[in-house]
Amino acid sequence: MDDVIGLFRSFISQKGLRNTPEREDIIKVIFGDHNHFDVDDLYLRLRHKNSKVSKASIYRNIPLIMECGLIKEVWHEDGHMHYEHTYGHRHHCHLRCITCGKVVEFVERDLGRISERLGSTNDFEIINHRLDITGYCSECRNEKEKGQ
Repeated sequence: MDDVIGLFRSFISQKGLRNTPEREDIIKVIFGDHNHFDVDDLYLRLRHKNSKVSKASIYRNIPLIMECGLIKEVWHEDGHMHYEHTYGHRHHCHLRCITCGKVVEFVERDLGRISERLGSTNDFEIINHRLDITGYCSECRNEKEKGQ
């Protein structure tokens, strides 16, 4: 956790911004577990820790935390963008159950090769890719089949 906070402090300083206890509270809660989150989740987790950080502060700081390379957007659902850690994690993609919301992270090496080929074929510099596959996990699929 100290390395994440140190990285963010350095980033904020380089941008000429002031580091605040609220910013560090946000970082601590984000990196307090490894779950995907949206602003509402983060706000509730901060409130549970008796933090006075407002939703507005969270919305203002998320772009800074993303620019610092600590988190990234992963998908938009129910009107909310969801985020995950990138710092200390290797690139991966997601399988998401549309019934229960279960998320399975996976690494598929061929996607990197496909991305490189697409960039080469289309004279396009690929800097990142994101694959989000939706469907039904085995539990939800079984429940769905029982109901038919």
